[in-house]
Formats: sequence, structure tokens, C-alpha cells
Amino acid sequence: MARIVMKFGGTSMAGIERIRGAADRVRREVANGNEVAVVVSAMAGETDRLVGFCREASPLADRAEYDVVVASGEQVTAGLLAIALQAAGTPARSWLGWQLPVSTSDAHASARIKGIDTDAMAASMAAGTVAVMPGFQGISPDGRVTTLGRGGSDTSAVALAAALKADRCDIYTDVDGVYTTDPRIVPRARKLAMITYEEMLELASVGAKVLQTRSVELAMKEKVRVRVLSSFNDGPGTLVVDEDEIVEQELIAGVAYNRNEAKITVGGVPDRPGVVAAIFGPLAEANVNVDMIVQNIAYVAGTTDVTFTVPRTELTLSESVLAKMKDSIGYASVTSDPAVAKISVVGVGMRSHAGVAVTMFKALADRGINIQAITTSEIKVSVLIAEEYTELAVRVLHTAYGLDA
Repeated sequence: MARIVMKFGGTSMAGIERIRGAADRVRREVANGNEVAVVVSAMAGETDRLVGFCREASPLADRAEYDVVVASGEQVTAGLLAIALQAAGTPARSWLGWQLPVSTSDAHASARIKGIDTDAMAASMAAGTVAVMPGFQGISPDGRVTTLGRGGSDTSAVALAAALKADRCDIYTDVDGVYTTDPRIVPRARKLAMITYEEMLELASVGAKVLQTRSVELAMKEKVRVRVLSSFNDGPGTLVVDEDEIVEQELIAGVAYNRNEAKITVGGVPDRPGVVAAIFGPLAEANVNVDMIVQNIAYVAGTTDVTFTVPRTELTLSESVLAKMKDSIGYASVTSDPAVAKISVVGVGMRSHAGVAVTMFKALADRGINIQAITTSEIKVSVLIAEEYTELAVRVLHTAYGLDA
């Protein structure tokens, strides 16, 4: 007998028939003799609808009340799944965030989980009752409902699995596993049987949307084995595990892309100590997430150019922050380009193999794709290119690293 946490996303909860389908998958696990807890997202599109109501009521809605509204979507699906399980003859009970409780920080709309009291839930599961918990929500130290930010249900599921000391956390989505790249761009992309936490974390951070970044971070920290599966097709899915569980590492696990990038170049910056801090300090204070950074010596003596990327949605804010700092920084110009994309190759095999970056640079050069910026980590190489070449770059690199099926 195993203890399993099953998480169903919004597409899996999109209507009563799909909820019944999820209930059938839960019943199969119970029939196999397993103890099961389930975490659910709101119905597909429901959170956006609730957010829209909040914005319509007030563009600057109080975040504590915002959380009360948007957390209700998961509460509905948790109750409906419990009802569907009961109707099919499987004992089930819903447990809301405040009932366990799921203790979080008080950062409304972006709270972090501090702990989950699972004693009562575990006792109920041991007695044969399926526990159903709404994802995305918890309770603050002062007793207010909180939410974890968009995509937070994945984090809820991993946190619950860690608290219950579950054997596995199964994430059911609209895809049947983790692929070497987006199959919509590369039809010959391969589904991976296993991938390491580090690779999944890097892929999630650079654009792959299979799992939410925070959930992978937590799984890696707590050593929770995660399996990504389809809600609509049977199959083994992809296991996200510790590196030690994979006998032979692939050089490259996958190619990811992110079109939500904008490039900013601050030109003619005085080349003196502290000037880079003067640029990025105010951006950090404005909560702008700066990614790739390149600094060059400019043609004019005593000056430098600084190029960096920000999320495209934060381009206007970034330009406004820099405009206010023009006199104190003393730069000559600010130019921006929202039509860029970040392409990344990820693989733990990079640690023991040379020439990974050269393969990337040569493959892109051979197809006339210019690289505008480069960043690297121990298991990742990312480049910035013109957005119009995104799909071509992904296909070229997928082939160059031998990932085609």
C-alpha cells in the first residue's frame, strides 16, 4: 500500500463530466489499496473570471478581500469532486485550507506555505476516506484566507505530499508528460521517462509550462517524487526525481523558449564603480525581475553600455523607473526592443561534457540567427534572439543535440 497525493489542474476540473473522470482515476488508486489525498485547481477559466470581478469592483482591490474571492474557485471543485466520489461509492471528504490548516505567510495573493497540519487528514485517509483539498489557498497568521499566486495549486500538492510523507505526488494535466521541447513546434519531440529536479526547475524557469517553478523547488528541497500525467489518456507519464535515481544522464534534457521577454539597453553610462547598482537598485525596488545582463565597453572613452532583459509586461514600468533616474545615473540613452525571445538548452550532462555552448552557437549561426545576449549556469545555456526566429531556433537546436525521436 502506498500513500499518494493526486493533483488535478483546471482543464481536468472543467465541468462535471471531467470531474467524474478525475473521480474515476482516484477510485482506481483506492481500488489498488492506496491511501489517497487529492488537490484540485479551480475550473479552467474560473480564476480569471473571479480576478475580473475584483478588478471591476475596484482596480485597487484590497488584497485580503481579493484572496477571499479568488480562493472560492478551488473550494467549489473540491466539494464537487468529493460529491462525485461519494456518488460513485467511494468515501470522500473535503478539507479547506483553514480546516487543516495550511499555514502561510501574510503576503496576500503571493503567500508562501509555512506548514500543513495533516494529523486529522491522515487519520481520515487511514480509515479509508479520500481527502480532497483545494489548492492555491491557506490561512495567514491572523486567520485570513490567503492565496499562493497563479499556478499555486502545484505547490499546494507538493507541500501536502511532503507533509503527509507521501510516496509520490501525481500531477494530472492536459499533457501526458515532460517533452524534450514543445511538441506543437517540434512534432518529433520525445517524452521523457524521467527528469531530474534541477533540469525540471531550469526548464520551468525559462519557459516550460508543465510545472510551476515553486512546486519544483519545493519538491527538490523535500525530495518529493513527482509524476506528470495526462488527465485524459492513460500512460506512465514523466517522473521528476533526484539525480541519483537516473542511471545514465542525457547530455541535454530539453529545449525551452520564452516569448515574454523585452530587451533594454542603457547607453553611454559613466564607467565608474557603483553605476550598475544605481541602475538595478531602483528596478529591484519597483519589483522588476531582471534576467539576462550584458555590459560592454562603449566606443566613447569612459562610458559603458548595459543591456538586460525584463518580462515584457514590465517594460513600461522599467522605462519609467530609468527615466526618473536619468540625472543621477548620467546615461545618454535608453532603447528597448519587445520583439525578442529567450531560447534555452538544459541538461545535467553539461557538467561533464565540453562544447555544449559551441554546438548551440554554431547551429544558430548556420541558420543566420543572431545572438543578442548570452547567460549560462551549470546546467543551462540561454540566448536572446529576435522573436521572429523562435520556432526555427527551437527546431534547429532540438536536431543539433540529437533530441528528435
